[in-house]
Amino acid sequence: MAAAKLSLREITVVFRARRAPEVVAIDRLSLDVADREIVSIVGPSGCGKSTLLRLVAGLVRPSAGEILLDGRVVTDPGAERGMVFQSYTLFPWLTVQGNVEFGPRIRGMPEEHCREVAARYIQMVGLTGFERAYPKELSGGMMQRVAIARALANDPEVLLMDEPFGALDAQTRAFMQELLLDIWQKTPKTILFVTHDIDEALFLGSRVYVMTARPGRLRAEVSVALPRPRTLEITTSEEFVAIKRRVLAMIREEAGKALGMETAPAVP
Repeated sequence: MAAAKLSLREITVVFRARRAPEVVAIDRLSLDVADREIVSIVGPSGCGKSTLLRLVAGLVRPSAGEILLDGRVVTDPGAERGMVFQSYTLFPWLTVQGNVEFGPRIRGMPEEHCREVAARYIQMVGLTGFERAYPKELSGGMMQRVAIARALANDPEVLLMDEPFGALDAQTRAFMQELLLDIWQKTPKTILFVTHDIDEALFLGSRVYVMTARPGRLRAEVSVALPRPRTLEITTSEEFVAIKRRVLAMIREEAGKALGMETAPAVP
């Protein structure tokens, strides 16, 4: 693998509350993401996937370990990391244009630059003609496209995506997956993508990290050596199905542990 763009080193996260026992959410987890690579993260519910993204975003600080971006320790949020959540998190009082321009404007970019950047990414996500629309006038898929365009308008080096298509219907979700790969081909970014959907994880990622039940540790790193560019037809190939079967078995075993149930051991 190429030199790491993003590295997590022996990360531990412990949540403490005054009237509740402490919870170890992530325990000594290490992983790398190469420059311009898409890496997916999967695991059973509650394993710490979203917490891991928030760590990289600088929204949560580790109890131990460190996060490195280009060799520099990450401690706080920064413009070089953009985040897209499952909820659309758009400003309802701003138009599509206003939402996408928001980041460049906050950074003090000239008016013309803000307009040009917004136009570029609105066109890239297929929303030309909707610049003056407000979020309430858009479908769920359209709102998520605005959220992606807004994140890209800040020109982040790393895009962090937390179940961004989880609330969409199946057809829209498939469209968004292909759209994301098309955008990535045009503006290669390093992407860390969290999802519960194994098909989605394998379709998008060059590698998939499988996490254990809480406390979240790294159980396996799975290479997805499928050719690019990819279309959804690849999800029915023998190679894809074989990888899916392996990942599904591991997640099923971890989910069983979380529920206190025994399952057949997964193939390593």
